[in-house]
Amino acid sequence: MAQVNVKPLADRVLVEPAAAEQKTAGGIIIPDTAKEKPQKGTVVAIGNGKKDEPLTVKVGDQVLYGKYSGTEITVEGKDYLIMRESDILAVI
Repeated sequence: MAQVNVKPLADRVLVEPAAAEQKTAGGIIIPDTAKEKPQKGTVVAIGNGKKDEPLTVKVGDQVLYGKYSGTEITVEGKDYLIMRESDILAVI
């Protein structure tokens, strides 16, 4: 996991999405146009939280999030999602 020069504010977290599945369980190769957006990833940076609500996730956590959660950003050629901690469904 590389160091990122982005510091999320308040209750926001920066997530590196997991790679999309290349094959089905049966071995069928999935073309790029049919790949689903991943719904899990790794937290790479966190904000300071809100005054009365500290963040519960930490850098390095593997998380699940909603299919359309967050805003896609590109930093130094890598794609990330920035989202509120409340958009994270679970730590796995």
